[in-house]
Amino acid sequence: MLRLCCLVGVLALAVVGAGCRSGKVEDIEVKPSNDPLQPARVALQRYVNGEPMGSEVTGFPAMVENVRKVDPQRADILEKGLAEIQKAPPGTRAVKAKDLLAKIQPSMK
Repeated sequence: MLRLCCLVGVLALAVVGAGCRSGKVEDIEVKPSNDPLQPARVALQRYVNGEPMGSEVTGFPAMVENVRKVDPQRADILEKGLAEIQKAPPGTRAVKAKDLLAKIQPSMK
């Protein structure tokens, strides 16, 4: 009986060991987003979803400057739109954010 238990135990370990080695190992490369408009899009989407403005407002000038380095025209649009959203009453911010979000979507080239 002891031999049978040992044999079953060894076979179980062999099966488990073989199963661990049978998977295919793949390296997946994750590239960080180099899109300077992405932080603005994330903030705007939160406003569209009804979230209130928070401390991220202090980062708006930096967001605009990062975009300006790559796309001055969109930076102007972003700067003007963010200023309008800040001045708007809370009830109209979602609509303004949605409009601005549509204007700064990636271009499909």
